[in-house]
Amino acid sequence: MKVKFLAASAIIAALYIAVTMLVAPISFGQVQFRIAEMFNHLVAFNPRYMVGVVLGVLISNFLFSSVGPIDLIFGVGHTVVTLGIFIFICKYVKNIWARLIINTFLFTFTMFIIAFQLNLVLELPFWETWLVVAVGEFTVLAISAPIMYLLNKRLDFNKLI
Repeated sequence: MKVKFLAASAIIAALYIAVTMLVAPISFGQVQFRIAEMFNHLVAFNPRYMVGVVLGVLISNFLFSSVGPIDLIFGVGHTVVTLGIFIFICKYVKNIWARLIINTFLFTFTMFIIAFQLNLVLELPFWETWLVVAVGEFTVLAISAPIMYLLNKRLDFNKLI
């Protein structure tokens, strides 16, 4: 692996962890607005960002999760599965705005994985929990999509990794 790739992945993971830590009370549990999820959009620009995002989720869930080690399985699994599906879709979708929109809806939909985890661990009602965590995920990703688009115009994410 190139040093540049390792450094960029570590920076993304560190940013994910720092943002999650800053707003930890609203990053976990039934009502989630995990602002660090905005980094999922980096994969729309380059699939290699998946490494840093997944590492950030893994460490954040390990350090801060209120539901314990099971969040390492479901939370990280959710990110890996969803980003894997998204990367596959990106092979056929080249428009960056379309990718950002697809990513937003895909992550929103797959929040059923997190709802299932919360149902298992906290015995929260599945359908209601899915709705609540999906709304939080959609809100964060919908607001951050144009921000990431504009940041890419300034920084050119492809050149950073």
